[in-house]
Amino acid sequence: MIYSVDTVLSLALLSSLFALGSSRLPGLIKVVGFQGIVVSIVPIFIDHNVTSTAVTFYMFTMTIRGVVIPLCIYLLIKKIAIRREVQPIIGYNASLFAGLILIVAASIINKQLVLPATTSSVLLMPTAITILVTGMFILMVRRNAIAMVLGYLMMENGIYLVGTTFSMGTHHIVEFGILLDVLAGVMIMAIMLENMKQQFDDVDTAFLSELKE
Repeated sequence: MIYSVDTVLSLALLSSLFALGSSRLPGLIKVVGFQGIVVSIVPIFIDHNVTSTAVTFYMFTMTIRGVVIPLCIYLLIKKIAIRREVQPIIGYNASLFAGLILIVAASIINKQLVLPATTSSVLLMPTAITILVTGMFILMVRRNAIAMVLGYLMMENGIYLVGTTFSMGTHHIVEFGILLDVLAGVMIMAIMLENMKQQFDDVDTAFLSELKE
């Protein structure tokens, strides 16, 4: 089972690199959706006392993270006719290189941490750190508001894995509340993005500096 969870976590790490190198919004949405599915099923592989209730929760989480939220964002970009990213502050090749450095740094940091023995997987915490910081990185260097929303979702995926690292079976209620907050936040952001598109005919956040009181 340990090899299974490491395989799943490897896919999550690869999805972070694909996200950093993606220049098209539909592709980035698919990557974030795939990552949401992957991180949602990780607890199934490491929880030795998984119950039917827990499986139901994980499947519900997977549906929200991997299908509902990405689909809502995809329908939004289709409605406002935005498919390509605005040129980011840091280029895609440089972002990929930063992602590789981040994976190495996360592995080094993990060795310095004293963590509860919820699993013997060596990739769980490094993957959580990598996804969390990758989401923050995308949030900071991408100028397209939709890409920034996707970065926010990646951060939440990383937080979910961090919670999985520290606790198994007791974080469901908290995670459920966070997930509903994320869903509500995405809906609010969708309304804001549509208004930006109508006002500026673009979703480049650089235009926000033109707003006056």
